[in-house]
Amino acid sequence: MRQARVYGIAGLAALVMGAVAFAQSTALPLPEDAPVQAAPLEDNAVAELADTQWGDAQRGATIAGTCAACHGLDGNSVVREIYPSIAGQNEPYMAHQLALFKSGERPSPIMQPFAQMLSAQEMRDVGAYYSMQSAQAGIADDGVVAAGDYEGMKFYEVGQQIYRRGDTGRQIPACMACHGPTGAGMPGPSYPHVAGQPAWYTARRLQEFRDGTTGERDTRMFQIMHTIAQPLSDEEIQALASYMEGLHPRPDAATRAQMAQLQAEAPAETRAPAADTRYLDPAEAGNPPAGAPGSPEASGIDPEQSAEPVQQQ
Repeated sequence: MRQARVYGIAGLAALVMGAVAFAQSTALPLPEDAPVQAAPLEDNAVAELADTQWGDAQRGATIAGTCAACHGLDGNSVVREIYPSIAGQNEPYMAHQLALFKSGERPSPIMQPFAQMLSAQEMRDVGAYYSMQSAQAGIADDGVVAAGDYEGMKFYEVGQQIYRRGDTGRQIPACMACHGPTGAGMPGPSYPHVAGQPAWYTARRLQEFRDGTTGERDTRMFQIMHTIAQPLSDEEIQALASYMEGLHPRPDAATRAQMAQLQAEAPAETRAPAADTRYLDPAEAGNPPAGAPGSPEASGIDPEQSAEPVQQQ
């Protein structure tokens, strides 16, 4: 009886194993995943710019509506804490950066899809449109540095010193040699407009230059900034970025005269405080003589080209 029970259990086990084997032999294999179809990068996106013409701002305006959601229709960032400003940016630089986004050489999951929709000529067109817009200045940090090499200086003054004079001891040239006294940059893809740019963005780019973080195949232009930024400390980068955020061009003589006329004609109770005469030409309204303390010449600044940062109140 016991032996029969053992045979019965063994038979049942064999039946189960046979059923499993049959199921495995007849089950259809799962289909392999189809290969992912990645959008090809435009390897020649930068090279294609050589076959373009100067951008058409009117055509660029029709493209700018797509950019406006983040960068603003006039190029001044909608949310300065998140998006950089592009107002006043020179056309060749903007077109070159869009081509880098399109090729993937400058990685950005946000910018690459938009750049891939543009032809090389459209990049120049949208660059032309934004180059004609006026950049708004931000606010420079005028908090006092509590300790370290720059103790007692206002924070933006640390950046101002580097921007205007550089540091010959560390072979850091003055930033304004390439980006201009007012931060407006110069024509060409190498010298962008930097005035009014949110400090976080400028600081991030300077850190990328310092650390050599780039995917660009042609690194000649990148290498210029890599060499300059390498000696900068984190504090100096932040101070420089803060100074450039508040940097803005001062009004020219004609504009100041018009402002003075409007001020004189305004009712007394609505008049603004008197202008700070430190930034007027020596021929105007009691400025200190050339070379005297407080004059532009004493600071080593060209009175016709100077710019001042907007400070926190």
